[in-house]
Amino acid sequence: MHFNPYGGMAAEIAVALVNMEPGAPPEAIAETLRAHDYRPLGVVEPGQAVELLRWAGRLRPVFTDDDLDRRVRTVNDLLAATASRPYVSRHDGRAPHLHFAHEGDALVDRLKAYTATGLAHVICQDHTRLGVCGRPGCDVVYVDTSRNGRRRFCALRCANRVYVAGHRSRHA
Repeated sequence: MHFNPYGGMAAEIAVALVNMEPGAPPEAIAETLRAHDYRPLGVVEPGQAVELLRWAGRLRPVFTDDDLDRRVRTVNDLLAATASRPYVSRHDGRAPHLHFAHEGDALVDRLKAYTATGLAHVICQDHTRLGVCGRPGCDVVYVDTSRNGRRRFCALRCANRVYVAGHRSRHA
């Protein structure tokens, strides 16, 4: 499934932040943002890392809550916390695109607006595309971009573990 840029990359960055280890160092956050081609990046300071991980904790229920009304309330609370103001930007030689925080704003403020808006787009387009891994004991979240929208696991490794365990229990 193809989401618009906010429902796609912004939601993927939300996934990456939510899936980071608690207490992840600023360098790990910066590397994750670079891997997702987030610009302008700059340096992630220790205080910013703490704030982004705290924000990730607020993002998590959007993936894990099965109740759509609660998911919508959570996203609305996230959007309200960003106080975003949409405008068109052309930074870093990119084509015109919509921003929900000015590229000159603080990194944390920009990422909050970006991720909240990305999750809002996914919720509005197809809320069933947000989920948490179906393997017991795995709490990794994901955005399902598959064609048929039937993703249940964070990765093939978790799916294989569940299927192998099921096979073994049936043939024991």
